[in-house]
Amino acid sequence: MGRRKVELKRIEDKSSRQVTFSKRRSGLFKKAHQLAVLCDLELVLIVFSGNGRPYEFSNGNRLLHSHESR
Repeated sequence: MGRRKVELKRIEDKSSRQVTFSKRRSGLFKKAHQLAVLCDLELVLIVFSGNGRPYEFSNGNRLLHSHESR
């Protein structure tokens, strides 16, 4: 059984939209981690939710401290 293609349009139901955001954010952070490990990168990823709350991923202390000092 394959995955079905998702139509890219705004999810109207607020609850479903939040669940989708949480799942996709987790998947995005997982992929960022994999990329950093495979390619030996220091990586920072910042994602803002619909209400403006920031979520960040960082695998290198140097980059996170540099970001916070600004």
